[in-house]
Amino acid sequence: MSSHSSRLRTCSFLAVMLLSPRIALGADDSADLQAILSRNIIGPHQTMTETQTYVEAHIPRMKHYDSAFTWEQEASRIREEVLDRIVFRGQAADWRNRKVRVEWLETIPGGPGYHIKKLRYEPLPGLWIPALLYEPENLSSRVPAILNVNGHDGNGKAAAYKQIRCINQAKRGMLALNVEWLGMGQLRTQGYHHGRMNQLDLCGTSGLAPFYLCLERGLDVLLGLPNTDPARVAVTGLSGGGWQTIFISALDTGVKLTDPVAGYSSFVTRARYLKDLGDSEQTPTDLATIADYTHLTAMMAPRPTLLTYNAKDECCFEAGYALPPLLEAARPIFRLYGKENTLHSHVNENPGTHNYEKDNRQALYSMLGEYFYSGDATFDAKEIPSDRELKSKEELSVALPERNEDFHTLAQAISRDLPKHADIPADKDAIAEWQRVGRQRLRAVVRAKDFTIRGESAGVETKGRLKITYWRLRLGDIWTLPAVELEREKTDKIAIVVNDGGRRSDPKAIDRLLNAGYRVLALDLFYFGEARFEQRDYLFALLLATIGDRPLGLQASQLAAVAQWLRVERHAGPVSVVAVGPRMSTAALVAAGLDENAVGDLELHGPLGSLKEILEQDRSVEQMPELFCFGLLEAFDIKQLIALAAPRAVHKRTLEMQPRPAVKP
Repeated sequence: MSSHSSRLRTCSFLAVMLLSPRIALGADDSADLQAILSRNIIGPHQTMTETQTYVEAHIPRMKHYDSAFTWEQEASRIREEVLDRIVFRGQAADWRNRKVRVEWLETIPGGPGYHIKKLRYEPLPGLWIPALLYEPENLSSRVPAILNVNGHDGNGKAAAYKQIRCINQAKRGMLALNVEWLGMGQLRTQGYHHGRMNQLDLCGTSGLAPFYLCLERGLDVLLGLPNTDPARVAVTGLSGGGWQTIFISALDTGVKLTDPVAGYSSFVTRARYLKDLGDSEQTPTDLATIADYTHLTAMMAPRPTLLTYNAKDECCFEAGYALPPLLEAARPIFRLYGKENTLHSHVNENPGTHNYEKDNRQALYSMLGEYFYSGDATFDAKEIPSDRELKSKEELSVALPERNEDFHTLAQAISRDLPKHADIPADKDAIAEWQRVGRQRLRAVVRAKDFTIRGESAGVETKGRLKITYWRLRLGDIWTLPAVELEREKTDKIAIVVNDGGRRSDPKAIDRLLNAGYRVLALDLFYFGEARFEQRDYLFALLLATIGDRPLGLQASQLAAVAQWLRVERHAGPVSVVAVGPRMSTAALVAAGLDENAVGDLELHGPLGSLKEILEQDRSVEQMPELFCFGLLEAFDIKQLIALAAPRAVHKRTLEMQPRPAVKP
C-alpha cells in the first residue's frame, strides 16, 4: 500500500469501524442471489445507444456564413479558443512561449541529389524529438518545405512508405523534414503511450499540448532553415499522421498546403462508425465544445487542401462515409473565397486499404506541383523509384539524451505540488465555508448534473423472505440505469451498492447487508456492469469528455440522484453507499462531496488512498477512464474529497469481498 493510503487512514475526519462479520451463504442461496443480480434489465445496447444520441446532440455543426469576412472572424475565434482553452491549459501555457531548441548531429549520405541530416529538437522542456532532414544538394534559393508526420506505425520515421515520400520530395528540390511521433519508432516506450497523455489531464495540464508542440516546433525547425520558402510550406501524413496534419494545418496559418491521408472524420461520424473512434489526442477533452473536425477542415480555406481517403480502409476513416461530410462542410467556405477549386479530394482504390502507397503519394506530388511549382513544365508527378535507397532503423537512428521526458514523467513532476487547495481548516466555521466553496469547485471540475429520476418497474418477485424489484431508472430522459432492489424485512435502513465489477459480481456483499437489516439497491452506474459498452468502451468515455462532460461527474451525479430518489420516492431514511473497488469508491466520494443531503455514510472497499496512486501505478486511460477527469487532482485529492463529505462517516476497508478487477499493464 502506498504512503498516500497510510495517510488516508490517519485523517482526523475518517471514521473507521469494524463491520459485523458476514453470515456465510449456503450454496443454494448464493446461486439464487447470483441469478437475481445477473438478470438483464436494460440489455447490452442501451448505454451505447444513449451515449451515441447524447453525444450527437452536443457536437457543434457548421453554420451558414454569408461572406468570407464573417467566416474569417469565426475561424479566428475557433483558433484562439482551441489553442487557449484546449491545447495550452495548465503548465502547457508556459511551454507555449519557449523557443525551440535544435541540435544538429551527423549528416549521412542519401541517394542521388540529396543527403540526410540528423537532428533532435526540444518542443517542451526535457522532451526531445528525433528527426531527419532530407536536403537537396547545392541549394541556392528558397524552396518548398514539407513537414512529414507519421501515424501508428511502430517503424516510425523509418517506415518505407514515409522514406520514399521524403526521398521523392528531396529529389524534386524540396526540404523534407521527417519527424518521429510520440509513441512510435525511437519513442515507442510505455511513457509515450497515447493513453498516458491523460495523466497530464488529471493534473490540469493539457495532455494534448505535447502533441501540438511537437508539430508546431517542427514547423519552426523548417521555417528556420535559410532555404525555406515560407510561402510554400506543407504538412502531410497517414492515419495518426493525417490527424496531426489537419490539426496543425487548421490552427497554424503558416501551413500553406495540407494533405491529411486517412486521418480523421467528424465526431458525428465517429459516434456511429466505431472503427473511427480515435485515441486520446484525437478526442481531447472539451474540443467539441468549440469545434468539430468539419470546422477544422473548413478552416483550411482558401489554402490548397487535399483530402485523401481509401475506398476499402480496414482500419478507419473509410472514404465512403468519412469524406462526404467533410467536403459538404468545407466546400461552401472555399466558395466564399472564390477558391472552390483549391479543395481537392482523392480516393485510393488500389489497394484501397489503409495506406500511403504509390497512388496516394503521387496524388500528393501532383498537388505540390500544381500549387508550389505552378508554371513549371518540367515538374513530373510520377514517383521516382527509390526503393534501393531505403535505410534501416539503425541507420536512421538519432542520438537522444539518456533521460527524455514523457507523459508519465511530466505528469509526476506537475503532481508534486497538487492539489492547489490542499489545506483543510480545523475550525468548524472555517471548514463550513471551505466545504461550500469546495462543492462549487467540485461541481465545476466534474461537470456535475442534476437529474430527475423516473423509476420504471421491470418486474417484481419473491423468493422466500426476499422481495425483489427490478428497476429501470430513467435519469432526465437521457440515461437508463439498471438496479435490483432487495428486501428481507421492513426497514428504514437502505444501502446502495456499486461495484467496479458490476452489480452481479459479488452476491456475498449484498447478502451481508441484507443480514445486517438493510434494504439494498444493487446499482450499475454508467460504464459499469450492465451499463457498460460491448466494444470500444473507453473511447466512448473520451467522446463524452470531448463534448464537455466528465464520465466521473456523470457517475457521481447519477449516484447522488438515485440516493435522492430513494429518500423521496421510495421513502427511505438516510441512504448509505457501499462502493467496492477504487473506481466506484472515487465516484461515491465525489457524489457525497457534490450533495450534502442525498448521500449518507459511505463504506468504501479498496479505495484509492490518493489520486496520485494513478500516477504512481502508471495507469492509462484505457484502464480507468473516469479517473482521468481533467483537473481533478489539481483541485482535490482523496483527503479533500473526504473532508467535503464530513461530518458524514466514511468507513474504509481493504478489498476482501472480491479481488480488484485485473487491468492491463
